[in-house]
Amino acid sequence: MTPGTLQTVGTALFAVAVAHTFLTRYFEHLAHLQPGRAGIWHLLGEVEVVFGFWAFVLLAFMALTGGAGSAAGYLEALDYTEPAFVFVIMVVAASRPVLELCKAGARMLARYIPAPDSVAFHFVCLSVLPLLGSFITEPAAMTLAALMLRDNVYSRKISHRLKYVTLGALFVNVSIGGTLTHFAAPPVLMVAGKWNWDMWYMLGHFGWKSAIAVFVNAGVATLLFARELKSLHVDTRNSDRTVPRSLMLLHVLFLAGIVYFAHHPVVFVGLFLLFLGVAEAYRHYHDRLMLREGLMVGFFLAGLVTLGALQQGWLQAALTGMDSTALYFGATALTAITDNAALTYLGSLVEGTDEAFKYSLVAGAVTGGGLTVIANAPNPAGFAILRGHFDDEAINPLGLFVTALPPTIVAILAFQLL
Repeated sequence: MTPGTLQTVGTALFAVAVAHTFLTRYFEHLAHLQPGRAGIWHLLGEVEVVFGFWAFVLLAFMALTGGAGSAAGYLEALDYTEPAFVFVIMVVAASRPVLELCKAGARMLARYIPAPDSVAFHFVCLSVLPLLGSFITEPAAMTLAALMLRDNVYSRKISHRLKYVTLGALFVNVSIGGTLTHFAAPPVLMVAGKWNWDMWYMLGHFGWKSAIAVFVNAGVATLLFARELKSLHVDTRNSDRTVPRSLMLLHVLFLAGIVYFAHHPVVFVGLFLLFLGVAEAYRHYHDRLMLREGLMVGFFLAGLVTLGALQQGWLQAALTGMDSTALYFGATALTAITDNAALTYLGSLVEGTDEAFKYSLVAGAVTGGGLTVIANAPNPAGFAILRGHFDDEAINPLGLFVTALPPTIVAILAFQLL
């Protein structure tokens, strides 16, 4: 099998996988209509399974045409650090000690906002927590924000409009909210070392613009549904802490260590195993760990890596030759159908680029990171946590796209006009 044939097959399967993500709700509906075949329909309706499923189709094709060794060699040449990291950080960030600490912080901030408790809490979850992703990484911020919104907003009887608008604002804000630093957002991390971008560069060129867009998006989404949010009960004054402060501190240290060694899987996996031991020893201070959800999200991202590695040819061709404005909007559009970290990485391989090219590539990649579930690595984590509160336990991809479009436009204005 020639490299050209493999790349063609890989591109075709990637396109099928992208189309499949828009059909998951249809498959879940079929599972209810045809109980006798519910198993296969549920499998095809799992968004987290989609890219992993088609990645296995690719590997089966490689094994049949080139032998099992070629498929194994292809896998061994890829880097699966990011899927492993997202799995680990998602489980640790979702533990009860970390979650209670974040709830206490959110409640404290909400008390200083001149609005009803539930309205202020909604605003904090959509603004402060996404910006926190610049320090604890975007997957951790997404996990915390999604869990807090699930328990305090989505678990109540709220309208579908509020569910989708909140989801769209959350996905966009997490994508752009990780740009205050050079080490937390995957699309920034892919290029920061090569282009010598440090924290001060990120703050000066991206961070303050992102912060403005995040607060505008959170404010608009909250004000639009202020009347409905007022009817919800979120107590920001009383503490429901059930975990000792010492255990909270220990979990924060676990989180910090995993973030610090995010590019060293041997280290962060070791820390994770130690965390599992602590969680087992103090199980009365823990709820069920999100191992299944984390593994499914990791599987989704691993499938994206497996199929995405064969998209280099057409992506680089699409990026090369654009001026800065066309590149910005091109990157925003391309991000919707491919992971934004892969997009910036491929763009960094283009030689002889100027600062305008670099800025437009990264700004466009993070701007479009909330439009689809595959656009940004943390999105599947939020998807997995919140989808149980939507009809048929499935989030309509078109509904996400439509409600993420207005906050995306706000991000475009911030990056292009400020």
